[in-house]
Amino acid sequence: MTSADVILETEGLTKEFRGFVAVNNVSLRVRRGSIHALIGPNGAGKTTCFNLLTHFLTPTAGRIRFNGHDITGSKPAAIARMGLVRSFQISAVFPHLRVLENVRIALQRRRGASFDFWRSERVLDALNARALELIDAVGLAEFAATPAAELPYGRKRALEIATTLALDPEMMLLDEPTAGMTHEDVDRITALIRRVAADRTVLMVEHNLSVVETLSNTITVLARGEVLAQGDYASVSRNPEVVEAYMGSGHA
Repeated sequence: MTSADVILETEGLTKEFRGFVAVNNVSLRVRRGSIHALIGPNGAGKTTCFNLLTHFLTPTAGRIRFNGHDITGSKPAAIARMGLVRSFQISAVFPHLRVLENVRIALQRRRGASFDFWRSERVLDALNARALELIDAVGLAEFAATPAAELPYGRKRALEIATTLALDPEMMLLDEPTAGMTHEDVDRITALIRRVAADRTVLMVEHNLSVVETLSNTITVLARGEVLAQGDYASVSRNPEVVEAYMGSGHA
């Protein structure tokens, strides 16, 4: 893999909390245009790793590069503007606003006007066409006028993805996109992730291994904060150390 093929790279990424090493010397390379999964048993360091990539946590050591630029030490908002966006950053944080209004606000943020709620209806209506496109793209067209709080759980996650897509990210980080979902919702969100990954890179933390198998080009397995294995699903799932890490923690 040449450097031009790599969109996100970490080198020796480490995070310590008062002597406890949560992420230890993780070197990760994510291929541009791929779906890359970060998996591992509970307590493996997956979410901490995600928080480091978007600088919700500051690394104790190591470097992070996005599109060839060193982003170590950058603020989360600056990283999002560069095109690296984590799904919950722009989640449906306005439960009493309609689906359309939530997506429209996310579009306003992309314009750099985070709080222009008081703008004229004419200005806001100009964003409606794009908002409706995004809503349709995530399968929520029939819910456009529904308050976010009234959406079923799986549909709320779809709204979260729509508001993330409103920022037009080059790379999306999805933190357990199918957690807590019914089988039907899992299938719907899996199909949605496949669609949105058609023209962008996706890095996801996901517990559901059938989703990982279905979607991922490359898988990195973490255990006790360290990279245990990396490769495609077939090679990773046959790795004895990976099997032991999952079985040993009570996860089949």
